[in-house]
Amino acid sequence: MIIVMASRKQEDVDVVVSKVEELGYKAHVILGVERTVIAAVGDERGKSRLTALEALPYVEQVFPILKPFKLAGREVKPEPTVVQCGPVKIGAGHFCVMAGPCAVESREQILEIAAAVREAGANMFRGGAYKPRTSPYSFQGMEEAGLKLLREAGDKYGMPIVTEVMTVEQVPVVADYADMLQVGARNMQNFGLLRAVGKTSTPVLLKRGMMSTINEFIMSAEYILSEGNPNVVLCERGIRTFETETRNTLDIQAVPVLRKYTHLPVVVDPSHAAGHWDLVIPMARASVAAGADGIMVEVHPRPSEAFSDGQQSLKPSKFKLMMEEIAPLLKLMGQTL
Repeated sequence: MIIVMASRKQEDVDVVVSKVEELGYKAHVILGVERTVIAAVGDERGKSRLTALEALPYVEQVFPILKPFKLAGREVKPEPTVVQCGPVKIGAGHFCVMAGPCAVESREQILEIAAAVREAGANMFRGGAYKPRTSPYSFQGMEEAGLKLLREAGDKYGMPIVTEVMTVEQVPVVADYADMLQVGARNMQNFGLLRAVGKTSTPVLLKRGMMSTINEFIMSAEYILSEGNPNVVLCERGIRTFETETRNTLDIQAVPVLRKYTHLPVVVDPSHAAGHWDLVIPMARASVAAGADGIMVEVHPRPSEAFSDGQQSLKPSKFKLMMEEIAPLLKLMGQTL
């Protein structure tokens, strides 16, 4: 249920929150531009009891949330959310470019790439310290040693870092180093992990599962939000279809659909969708034109020597070209880096 406050006084909000919790619901206070609302989330069978709160003098209205996602939807928060990640803002006209290698391989490699993407205009640095691989014999990442290198590169070149966390046990370790926790496509419905990152205050980048519907995607974000972490960024990274010419099929129309139903920022990962470096720049342009709040791109100075996903990585010169090509589109869309 949504409780629209007639008063914005903290003491009045506290009274309503207390009554909501007494009824066995979680209360999520959302401070809008023009109004304060409280989302009461819990067992829907007893929601009729919440309507009695309309009798309070500082409550304007109580009405049900129609969508299955209660906190991620625009019914609760019509205006777009801006996620703050260090000095970088994502959403509501603030565009983010996350760039870096698929995997952290060495100190020399990570610092070289960080310098190149920063010079070209990236404002966040990405890289994998823990790598989910299809084969148990593939490179699995440098783990905590890789996290330390990411932190060093991010600090040296002034970029917040985003990196993947794969298990509940890894959450506190990764959160010690990273500015944003990435939940990968394979873990989109790992509900224990979603709850664990939701209990942190660190922003979360949630990737869409390769065979997940948009509704399932938003419901996974709901798990994170319901644990108290409001800083969630959605990432469209392509879905698995019958097509074999690309690694995945980039569902570019998911961007406006997500923006229609949710207030959360939406970014696109054209590297994982395409699977081929020569398709990344066109898909990056398409992402900006579709209204995305950012893109996530893999970059490697020597893709043929990359430990993973070299075939979809841009060389620094190509990444610079991409940044030049999306610049006029960002201006046209009213977005700023």
